[in-house]
Amino acid sequence: MPHRNRALLATRFTAIFCVFFWLFFQIANAQEPQKGPVSGLPVPRYVSLKSDRVNVREGPSKEHPTVWVYTHAGLPVEITAEFETWRKIRDWEGAEGWVLHSLLSGRRTALVAPWKKQPQLLTADDHQTALAKLSPGVVGSVRNCDGKWCRISGKDFDGYIQQENLWGAYPGEKFE
Repeated sequence: MPHRNRALLATRFTAIFCVFFWLFFQIANAQEPQKGPVSGLPVPRYVSLKSDRVNVREGPSKEHPTVWVYTHAGLPVEITAEFETWRKIRDWEGAEGWVLHSLLSGRRTALVAPWKKQPQLLTADDHQTALAKLSPGVVGSVRNCDGKWCRISGKDFDGYIQQENLWGAYPGEKFE
């Protein structure tokens, strides 16, 4: 009888160990960003449109129909998938489609709170001194973000805006 209890205890211990081992690796893998199978870069990630004319297609080939055309270079988009030379992108409104990777730039840009109605404050580096109010939808080049504030610049402006008021930088994201 004692031998049987030891075997049952060892089986239970092994099962519990396996569950904890599996959970540990699930958590470790969940914290590691996904990498694109083609570029090896993080997916999703923000990029910008390189051209004033970008055809967005239904699927990843020129045989797929064009569903709409972007006409504003510098507009931020989010890459959500990769397939050969094609990237699936999403805009701030949630519209998705496929574009050739050569029409995208790694240059970071952002939209000023397009979901808000009121202008957002642009400040000096002390985050107190107001420099300007930027209207929703203004596009700026993102120079860096510290997780709370981003420095953005554009025609006639350069300063800091709260990161939560930008579409083009992830919450808490830090980069130079």
